[in-house]
Amino acid sequence: MQTVNISEFRANLLKYLEKANSGDQISVTSNGKLLATITPPVNQRETAKQQLRSLASTSKIHDVTTPTDSDWDALS
Repeated sequence: MQTVNISEFRANLLKYLEKANSGDQISVTSNGKLLATITPPVNQRETAKQQLRSLASTSKIHDVTTPTDSDWDALS
């Protein structure tokens, strides 16, 4: 993680945002105090797909919807 002073961050904003977009984390400080941490963007679609793949690998058909002792109209 790279640490940069706020004045340096302002002067080179595009450069630091491009670094964050490529995967780097950047801490922005003022007088030695942490103001913000700039992180790479999260691909929400890919994250959701990974979570679904993980669930699919452990789930079974009718795992949640199968009634325990009676017929459901939805399954007919």
